[in-house]
Amino acid sequence: MRRLASHFVQDNHVITYDAGTIRGLHFQTGAAAQAKVVRCIRGSVLDVAADIRNGSPTYGKYVAVLLTSNNWTQLYIPVGFAHGYCTVEPNSEILYKVSTAYDPAAERGIVWNDPDLCIKWPVSEFQVKLSKKDRSLPALADLPPYFEFTG
Repeated sequence: MRRLASHFVQDNHVITYDAGTIRGLHFQTGAAAQAKVVRCIRGSVLDVAADIRNGSPTYGKYVAVLLTSNNWTQLYIPVGFAHGYCTVEPNSEILYKVSTAYDPAAERGIVWNDPDLCIKWPVSEFQVKLSKKDRSLPALADLPPYFEFTG
């Protein structure tokens, strides 16, 4: 059996008050790159992980999973994937474990509506709520190859 992450060093607990809020797509680079395990403990979110590993057969593809407080589903997100989510219900809370501590200098992201990813979010462009930071993230095509696929 392949070991996915040796251990987790930090737990994050986030509440988002408004439905239709998108956070991400975020990732960290270099020694601060993170694997994550995400779970929704109140409300519901559409959680998204996009493969950004250069040379990967699934590069630019994503998986989207509805996480709810009722379905107990968790999503594992490996290093080399950008992560984001959209709140489906107001007052949604997620817990996630990360394999390295947060490092603001290593934080990067991809704009939520990247034309190459074509993520099917449950909110329209006119209704989405975004932070200023998330609104100004670059497109995947404009990023250097931060991660290499190793097979």
